[in-house]
Amino acid sequence: MKRDEILAEALKTLRAGGTVLYPTDTVWGLGCDATNPEAVARIYEIKRRSEAKSLVLLACDLDMVAKYVKEIPSMAVDLVEVNDKPMTIIYPEAQAGVQGEPGDRWHLAWNAVAEDGSVGIRIPMSEFCRDLTFKLGRPLVSTSANISGEPTPKRFSDIPQEIKDAVDFVVPPSADTESTGKSSQIIKVALDGQVEIIRM
Repeated sequence: MKRDEILAEALKTLRAGGTVLYPTDTVWGLGCDATNPEAVARIYEIKRRSEAKSLVLLACDLDMVAKYVKEIPSMAVDLVEVNDKPMTIIYPEAQAGVQGEPGDRWHLAWNAVAEDGSVGIRIPMSEFCRDLTFKLGRPLVSTSANISGEPTPKRFSDIPQEIKDAVDFVVPPSADTESTGKSSQIIKVALDGQVEIIRM
């Protein structure tokens, strides 16, 4: 499949509420529309992971981030502007839907954010991921493609067959030209500018 065909098929799956296995700028990820609570629940099910553990999301740019968090701390803007490697920022207050209510494209799924209302979002350095989120028009779940508690797969060949079989669309491994095989750094930024490094 050509790149445009892969993107089109992935988008078709995501818009239909499906799940995808795809390469990111870090490791291979399990993804879905982050505004769809049923799709997010399916990701937790595939990973056999507790919904009490929040997920990392991808957004194409800060404009998209701004639509799904109540406020972007100025320090977060500074970090994004100077960043030169994959970095996930935890924002203090997500614009999230209400548990038990249908999702909508203007709010993150309630089960995609942490119990304290915060949300981790990364603007990927991968052109493929930026194109995917831009064309989808909303954030994309991006959690490592492993069963919860097992090692994070660094390459497509490391991903358990169980996961490959469980998703609705698998991006061909030939599309992986930008993943580093390393997890992103995670930085928590408060509205008052305080910064906490969670993972380097």
